[in-house]
Amino acid sequence: MSNSTPGPNRHPLVLAAGRAHPELAKNVAKELGIDLLGVSAYDFANSETYVRFSESVRGMDLFLLQSHTMPVNQWIMEQLLMVDAAKRASAHSVTVVAPFFGYARQDKKSRGREPISARLIADLFKTAGADRLMSVDLHTAQIQGFFDGPVDHLWAMPILVDYVRTRVDVENVTVVSPDAGRIRVAEIWASKLGGGPLAFVHKTRDVTRPNQSVANRVVGDVQGKDCVLVDDLIDTGGTIAEAVKVIMAAGAKSVTVAATHGVLSGPAKQRLTECGAREVVVTDTLPIEEDRRFDTLKVLSIAPLLASAINEVHSDGSVTSLFDGNS
Repeated sequence: MSNSTPGPNRHPLVLAAGRAHPELAKNVAKELGIDLLGVSAYDFANSETYVRFSESVRGMDLFLLQSHTMPVNQWIMEQLLMVDAAKRASAHSVTVVAPFFGYARQDKKSRGREPISARLIADLFKTAGADRLMSVDLHTAQIQGFFDGPVDHLWAMPILVDYVRTRVDVENVTVVSPDAGRIRVAEIWASKLGGGPLAFVHKTRDVTRPNQSVANRVVGDVQGKDCVLVDDLIDTGGTIAEAVKVIMAAGAKSVTVAATHGVLSGPAKQRLTECGAREVVVTDTLPIEEDRRFDTLKVLSIAPLLASAINEVHSDGSVTSLFDGNS
């Protein structure tokens, strides 16, 4: 296979990736029918990062894939350096593909004297020379406005819904939001699963204590229902695990958890294993090593979605068309 495909304006499509999630990069390249562009990347003894493309990218439409997994700062910096290298090497366009966008949860000021970190990361990519940004299920849609240029906000929902539909009784489903703020997403889920009822978990959060919240009660009817608890990401698993317990205590028949990003840090594996969820479904926007996996975890491939979006961008098509006009 070649490492590029011609575009409508004769600017070949090229895909390159950093070191954060090589398996996903290979799968996206396979879906595109091309080889990954060679990249030399390593760290100096003092932890500084070096990157260099092994072939010319002059005149190319270059897509740089890097998911911001742990250690987040290292992989963001590596991707920034790749953008800078590409612009200095006269790439025609540079699209940052960040399936999981680092610092997305820090999208506003909850208290005085805090940064808006997601905005800063977007500014850094623009300053480095990125022409376009592509990501999957940003924590909030407003982050699209932080980047001064086109942003392709992809949804993993079609992939997750297609799988979950085969695992639950769609005649007996209640879709549950983990908090009131994600009700709109739960409504879309419910419509795609047959228009069943909605519920949400009332919770409280102390903004001074990261990764901690308290699930108080379920608002809505979950008695005897196959519940689908939907969220954008699972980090330490505390919020989701407590929500599952509250839903089951309210009389639910079962709970299936569906989330786009499986961060799964720290105690997540134990919490999710013990919470009582029938299944936890995530995508592979982030690498999930074997030691963080468990029997009830299902990981779906995001590569076909990323490849389709990249093709649409490169061919001047419509990314929104991939999501029935919603994006």
